Amino acid sequence: MLAPLDDLEKALARLPGFGRRSAARAALALVREPARLLDPLFLALSAARDKVRCCSRCGAFTTVDRDPCDTCTDATRDGSVLCVVEDPADIVTVEASGAFKGRYHALGGKLSPSRRMGPERLRFAELVDRVVREGVAEVLLALSTDMEGDATAGYAAELLKGTGAKVTRLAFGLPADSGIAYSDPLTLKRAIVHRIPQ
Repeated sequence: MLAPLDDLEKALARLPGFGRRSAARAALALVREPARLLDPLFLALSAARDKVRCCSRCGAFTTVDRDPCDTCTDATRDGSVLCVVEDPADIVTVEASGAFKGRYHALGGKLSPSRRMGPERLRFAELVDRVVREGVAEVLLALSTDMEGDATAGYAAELLKGTGAKVTRLAFGLPADSGIAYSDPLTLKRAIVHRIPQ
């Protein structure tokens, strides 16, 4: 294979959702139709690299000319509630639900000794500072329910103890439109433990 095409395939294969075969197909399609596919992709990638940043306040994706981001500066949002997520992409997911109207704080990952991700590499200090400075009444921890997410939530809750803010966590339960036969034992256990009145 040609070195530039091989390099393009390897770069695409590093993206989430791309396996080796799909990366190879995408690379071939890009070079087959450069004017229609490759050139616009190159321009979009260049613009994203130059103009997209993380908000200095919450860590969400924003542009260099909108920092703090629109969510942080939106006066209609409830500043007394702060939703803590692992990654800026999680903010997009929570927003899509339409259920949360407060502000956000992205930690930039979760605690993971195996990946050498300790508390000093995450935005915990900024979280505590925001809660105190902004007078946040409730911190909603919207973190993964795996072992690392649970450890991160526990660490955050411990740090926030002296701030006066109530610390809550997303409810655990079964996915919508799913039967209990398809649920794993841990999810089912959490759904039973955190059951709600009907």
